[in-house]
Amino acid sequence: MLAFPGFRRLLLSRFAAQWGDGLFQAGLAGAVLFNPEREADPLAIAAGFAALLLPYSVIGPFAGALLDRWDRRRVLVAANLLRGLMILVTAVCVIGGGSGTVLFTLALVVVGISRFVGSGLSASLPHVVPVRNLVEANAIATTLGAVIAVIGAGCAVGVRAVLGDDDTGSGLTTAVAVVGSVVAAVVAGRFPRNALGPDAVDEPAQTLVAVARGLFDGGRVAVRTPTVLAGFVALLAHRAVFGVLLLLTVLLIRFEFDAGMAGLGQVAGLFGLGVLVAGMTTARIVAAVGRRRTMGAGMVVGAAAVLALGLPMTMWTTLAAAFAVSFVGQVVKLCVDAAVQRDIGDESRGRVFALYDTLFNVTQVVSLALAALVVAPDGGSPGLIVAAAVVYLLGLGGFALASRGHL
Repeated sequence: MLAFPGFRRLLLSRFAAQWGDGLFQAGLAGAVLFNPEREADPLAIAAGFAALLLPYSVIGPFAGALLDRWDRRRVLVAANLLRGLMILVTAVCVIGGGSGTVLFTLALVVVGISRFVGSGLSASLPHVVPVRNLVEANAIATTLGAVIAVIGAGCAVGVRAVLGDDDTGSGLTTAVAVVGSVVAAVVAGRFPRNALGPDAVDEPAQTLVAVARGLFDGGRVAVRTPTVLAGFVALLAHRAVFGVLLLLTVLLIRFEFDAGMAGLGQVAGLFGLGVLVAGMTTARIVAAVGRRRTMGAGMVVGAAAVLALGLPMTMWTTLAAAFAVSFVGQVVKLCVDAAVQRDIGDESRGRVFALYDTLFNVTQVVSLALAALVVAPDGGSPGLIVAAAVVYLLGLGGFALASRGHL
C-alpha cells in the first residue's frame, strides 16, 4: 500500500492530525477530570462530553456537503490551520483558569474541526488507492491513525508530568497539540489542486441550499444502500455501549482504583492495542468468512467480553475489556468504512461520512448521559454493564435483518 505516493501523503497528514487530537484531548481530560484544582462527578463528565460532541453533531451533516462541493485539498489545509489556532486559544483559556461554557465552547470547536478533517480524509481515500485495495487502505489508515492518537495521548501524560498538573501545566500541555495541526496542513498542501476530489458536484448551484440539504441527502443515500445501512446499525450499537463503558471507566479509575492519569493512560494503551490488532487481522478475517459473518461474530464477542470482563470491576479486567471492546469496534468500523467508500458515489461520499460521524457522536453522548443519571458515584454499577451487553445483542439482531441478502 505504501507504494502509492498519494496514499503515503494522505497517511502522513492523518497521522499528524490524529497525534495532535490525542494529545489535545488527553491534555484537556487532565485539565478537567484529573486536575486537583477542579472536581468532576458523573453528570459533569456527561455534560462535558455532550458539550464537546453534540454541537458539531448538529452541523456535521450540513458541513459534509462542503466536502462534496469544494476542493478537499483546500478544505484540509484551511481546517487544519484553523484547528491549530483554536488549540492555542483553548490552551490560553485553560492557563487562565477558564471553565464551564467558555472552555467547552472552545474545545467543541477544536473537536468539531477534527471530525470535519477526518471526514475529508476518509472521503479522499478512494482518490489515492485503487477500489480493490480500500479495505487494506482503511485498515492501515484508521487503525494506525487510532494508535497514533493513543501515542499522542501518552505524550500528553508525559508532558503533563514534566510541566505540572495544575491549570498552567495542563494548558501548556494542550498547546503542544498545535504541532500536529500545522504538520497536517503542510502535508495536505502538497497535493495537486483537485487531486482529492470531488470529481463531480451533484448539488444545487447555491452553496447555502446545498449545505442545508446535507443531512437529508446523506441520510437518503445511506438508507438506500443496504450494506451501509446494516453497518450503521451495528456501529450505532457499539457506540452506545462505548458511551456507557467510557463513563464507567473514568469513574472507576478516578474513585475506585485511584489510578489518576496514569491509569487512564494504561486504558488508552490497551485500547490502542486492540485497534492495532483489529487492523492487522480484519482484512484476512473478512476474506476468509465474509463481511456479514465477521461483523456478526464481532458483536457476539463484544457482548461476551462486556459481561465477562466488565462485571468483576477490577483494574486488570478493565484493561482487558478496553482491549476487547476496541478490537470489536475497530473490526466493525473498518467493514463499515469500506462499505461507504465502495458503495457510495464520490458525489455523496462526504455527506454520508459526515452523517456517519454525527450519528455516532449523538448515540455515544445520549448513552453516556442516560448512564450518568443512574450510575453509582464511584462507577460500581453492574446493572449498566449487563445493559451494555444487551445493547450489543440488539444491535446484532438489527444488523442481521438489515444485511440479509446483501452482505
